Amino acid sequence: MMQFANKPALTVFSLLLFSAASFAQPPVAGSTPASAPNYVLGPGDQLSLAVENLPDDFANKIFRIDLGGDINLPLAGRIHAAGLTIPQFEGQIQRRLARFVKDPQVVVTIAEFNSQPISILGAVNNAGVKQIVGRKTLFEVLSLAGGLRPDAGSVIRITRSLDRGPIPLPDAKTDPTGQFSVASVNVKAVLNATDPAQNIVVFPGDIISVSKGDVIYAVGSVTKPGGFPLNQDVTLSALQVLSLAGGLTQTAALEKAKVLRSVPGSSQPTEIAVNLKRIMAGKAPDMPLQPNDILFVPNSAARTFSYKAIDVLALAAVYGRI
Repeated sequence: MMQFANKPALTVFSLLLFSAASFAQPPVAGSTPASAPNYVLGPGDQLSLAVENLPDDFANKIFRIDLGGDINLPLAGRIHAAGLTIPQFEGQIQRRLARFVKDPQVVVTIAEFNSQPISILGAVNNAGVKQIVGRKTLFEVLSLAGGLRPDAGSVIRITRSLDRGPIPLPDAKTDPTGQFSVASVNVKAVLNATDPAQNIVVFPGDIISVSKGDVIYAVGSVTKPGGFPLNQDVTLSALQVLSLAGGLTQTAALEKAKVLRSVPGSSQPTEIAVNLKRIMAGKAPDMPLQPNDILFVPNSAARTFSYKAIDVLALAAVYGRI
């Protein structure tokens, strides 16, 4: 019944995430049901109890904490459990049962965790609501979601209720409603261990959204036209995009290439001339491209005519021998 007993298989990227998390934070005790004394009970949690000298009242029974945070137990009656740790809750039961049993020994086990949810959205392999147990860092939580998808971007956004305090990151801001703290984390900085402080501890109720990577396009006289995600890269240059597109065709007009770039507030993109011939010859600097740029390489009519003429001559030579 344990929700985390069958975790999704970790991708290679998830293993990298987990390694980064381990580097940034020491191992956390109390992250399994057998050792969760610091887990705070809440509505929806399901419990099993063992009480010495009262086996018939509790054996093979599961008790659920209701939406009000209370639980109704044999003999002990109604007890408010939400907000208590396991040892605190055991102490409450022992005090109630002391009227019926001398020095009652109570052992509480969590049969199912349901009160510590977080939401993981966006470019992860297994998005949805996850239950966390004990202290969990951001990338430990991402590993629970199966790691990042190949099209994941470089930014993770975290939203947290201000009831739990602001997110401990420099760019944390309060949203317009005044109810939530919102901050962003750079994936690459944490994976490279250049800023492990960004691997923050996640709280129940947090919403974690992994952005989808921006895309740069190459169209026209390239071998494999299409879109190429930036992923964790900050940018790509014109030559890098050409390489991803498999290079140029034989009829490409290198000196007449252009970049189509969207302009905020305008429906028409601006055109930026790019002389790929000079760039490839090392006579001009490579051009950095921006998200959603379109690198267009036109076809050369003269080169097309030349290659067609060569094909005709080759065929004539072949048929001339027959």
